[in-house]
Amino acid sequence: MRTSFFSLIYRFLLPLTLHRKGMATGNYSQVTEFILIGLTDKPELQLPLFLLFLGIYVVTVLGNLGMMILIRLSSHLHTPMYYFLCSLSFIDLCQSSIITPKMLVNFVSEENIISYPACMTQFYFFASFGIFECHMLAVMAYDRYVAICHPLLYSLTMSHQVCSWLVGGVYALGLVEATADTVGLLRVLFCKENAINHYFCDLIPLLKLSCSSTYINEVLNLTFSSFNVLCPTLIIVFSYVFIITSILKIQSTGGRSKAFSTCSSHIVAVGVFFGSCAFMYLQPSSSSSMDQGKLSSVFYTIAVPMLNPLIYSLRNKDVKIAFNKVIERKTF
Repeated sequence: MRTSFFSLIYRFLLPLTLHRKGMATGNYSQVTEFILIGLTDKPELQLPLFLLFLGIYVVTVLGNLGMMILIRLSSHLHTPMYYFLCSLSFIDLCQSSIITPKMLVNFVSEENIISYPACMTQFYFFASFGIFECHMLAVMAYDRYVAICHPLLYSLTMSHQVCSWLVGGVYALGLVEATADTVGLLRVLFCKENAINHYFCDLIPLLKLSCSSTYINEVLNLTFSSFNVLCPTLIIVFSYVFIITSILKIQSTGGRSKAFSTCSSHIVAVGVFFGSCAFMYLQPSSSSSMDQGKLSSVFYTIAVPMLNPLIYSLRNKDVKIAFNKVIERKTF
């Protein structure tokens, strides 16, 4: 019989946790599966929501996958800006694929069950790609700051090696934090209650089901969440303060208008993503409303991955030109 990686870790940590809490194994009922309550329990809404989120997921996959392919095929887009954009599209595609397919299945299933190992696995990858996105947005803002405020030093500052190090650092940071959160969650005891008031395995709804102390998990979550929201936000804010200052010095009215349009789109996308994340994670779990939390989660897990290709790419003149060239080359 095959045993998953997370099952092995859980079996290793369980005796240590039971010993620390002074609990007898014989009196402990191990939870082997969870029930996802989902977005709503009203039967008449299940089919409309299924069709809605199916359409969103199709647009998300086509948009992000198409952007990645376009950037790879067009040599005109082989620049640091589009290198980061390609990474962001990959992150959005994976983030959406971790959450949405399972949610779609739950809309048409009578019992929305997810096994314990699958739940822990979903949380690990959700946390990883969520952290990736937070810091990738900050890296993209820094790239725009260098391009607009220091154009003569851009090619030297944002060399291929520097870009690779930035993306690698984002991925390394996300994996380390997600691993720490997941290992901490594996030590939490789930005794009887197994109904998760959410549409996927998120940390705060899982901690509400615990029958052991979650103090360390909550401190760890608040620390990581604060860092992952506040640090990128500060980088983005300071980058755009300098960017806007430089834009105001542009003599051409058309140039200023175009630059401000691009900045406003970026700021809106960042605001939606970080605002919903902050609402969900930067508050004590005892005072948070899970129904409001589920609504805010829809924005950064489902809506943002669909909107990013539109906000960052489809309104971009260079992307339109590259797309037309690829179509002409494939056609003729």
